[in-house]
Amino acid sequence: MGQAGVGRKKGSKAVVDNMFKEFGGKREERDWSTVGEGVWIKGDDHTVTCIPMTAPEADTPSYDNTDILVTEEQLETYLSSKPDMVFRDDSIKFPMECLHRAFSEGHIKGDLLIDISYGSFIHHLYTPSEYFKQILVLKCSEQCIMELNKWINTLTGAFDWSHIIEYIKCLEGNSDQCQDKDMTLKTEITKIMKCDIDNENLTDPEVLPPADCVISIGMLDIVSKDQDDYINNFKKFVKLLKPEGYLILIGLLNTTFMMVGQDKIHVFRYEEKFARKVLTDEGFVIDHCVVQKRTIDSDLTDYEALMFTTAHRE
Repeated sequence: MGQAGVGRKKGSKAVVDNMFKEFGGKREERDWSTVGEGVWIKGDDHTVTCIPMTAPEADTPSYDNTDILVTEEQLETYLSSKPDMVFRDDSIKFPMECLHRAFSEGHIKGDLLIDISYGSFIHHLYTPSEYFKQILVLKCSEQCIMELNKWINTLTGAFDWSHIIEYIKCLEGNSDQCQDKDMTLKTEITKIMKCDIDNENLTDPEVLPPADCVISIGMLDIVSKDQDDYINNFKKFVKLLKPEGYLILIGLLNTTFMMVGQDKIHVFRYEEKFARKVLTDEGFVIDHCVVQKRTIDSDLTDYEALMFTTAHRE
């Protein structure tokens, strides 16, 4: 008897047992978990049927993350102002402080900034908005674009980012200027576009003008399955840059998953050495590289550290 359902995920034992009842049959004489990606059952008429298993196990990370990471739950869990939001130091303070220091040096600036980050968050764009005339945002899902448009147009249900502006006040010490940051950012985001990571040209058929800077939070981590995939995706990202452009990457080190509600999201695991090598192999000079060890205790994700990098080509 051959293997069945190749390419499908196994279901749980409960799912299998329900199928037996539904089909009125009984299990073939072999353990249900060893029959490949399907289950063979023998009916009362002695015919043998393969039932493919399509329900994923609860602890199997999902590789189709684009819609899951758009949800309000993801923003509330990892980026909200709630008192019990344990990721504040890692997901808000660390990137905001690193961005403030990097842009304060005055080297990273220009006409066009392209953002290609996972999820529907924008907190990392407040500081760069002071240094670029236009910001173009690329997202992998229509749902994510809809969520961002709710915020830009101040619609009901849009996520509240006011706590980020309050934190910027602490960093910059200029409360009057910070009051205008929300409107400044909304004005400078001139376009939000759908992109497809599988395409060599991410915005095919449209060709974008080369950017002075590309910023990305976590996108390479989320969409890449292995080292080769990460490198290939990285090469697509840097094609968006001018030859002398700057690149800003914020990622998670030694991570395998993150939880959004009941969904377990795959994250590609890599170390600092690998990330640095990818940059230098593609001709980048690393200007800043800051690694901060995990500061929180939570079983919602397993990252060991965060990594902030700015780099440029000479």
